[in-house]
Order: sequence, then structure tokens, then C-alpha cells
Amino acid sequence: MKINENPENMFLYHYVEELISDYGSYYDVNLENPDLTIKEYSVLLRIRFTGRSTQHDLVELFKVSGAYMAKLLKKFEDEEYIIRIENPENRRKKIVELTEKGVEKTDQLIKVIDEWEKEVTSDLTEDEKIILKKLLSKIVWR
Repeated sequence: MKINENPENMFLYHYVEELISDYGSYYDVNLENPDLTIKEYSVLLRIRFTGRSTQHDLVELFKVSGAYMAKLLKKFEDEEYIIRIENPENRRKKIVELTEKGVEKTDQLIKVIDEWEKEVTSDLTEDEKIILKKLLSKIVWR
């Protein structure tokens, strides 16, 4: 059977895996100086778009260990992509924020993501893109 012969008979898993693989390849070829992994960039992007997050928030969001997140945030701090500031509501917790350098770093990835998304959705109408995003959000945030 050809892959697109009966798409309704394929598992969603197959499509997700194919998209991840395609994006990974695109990332490898099109991102200049990829000093961060895709996963590390994902965390940096979430920090950017969630605004003020704590380390605990990021652990919960990414479902990783506190030790992993602490090590990653230390790496981001050493690279001057983030700063940690005291939470005025709970002095024991630190709020993680992007620096200007972190914003510039994520801008590079956003450009690559935008180009990849335009490429993979080029056969879709604007309405189909909106429907696809709405359906995916229902699946992801169920």
C-alpha cells in the first residue's frame, strides 16, 4: 500500500513521526550554528512565549526531571540566554526570563519553523491550515 493511498487508515502516530522526522531534517540543514538541540530550543521557545515561568513550571510542562531542567537552565544562563530573578510572591522560587540574547536566539529558530511550516502546508488553503491547527490543539491539549 502506498502511504497516501488510504490516509484515513493510517495511525495518527505515523503522521506525527513523519512530521517530526521531516522537521528534524529541515532543522539540521537550515539552522545556522545549531548549538542547541531541538529539545533545548523547545524549552527556550516556551520560556519566550509563556513569559514568566519557574523551573517547576517548565519541569511540569516538559515532563522532565528537575535535575535535567536545572542543568539545562544553567546552560542557558551560562550562554546568557536567560536570567533568573527572585519571585516576589515566593522568594525561594526563581522566575526564568529570556534576555535580549535569548530573544535573538529564538528569533533564529522561529524563522526556520516558519519557513518549514510554510513548506509543509503549501498545498493547504488558509482555511485548511486553521482547521488543522484547531484539530491538533484538541488532540494535544485534551
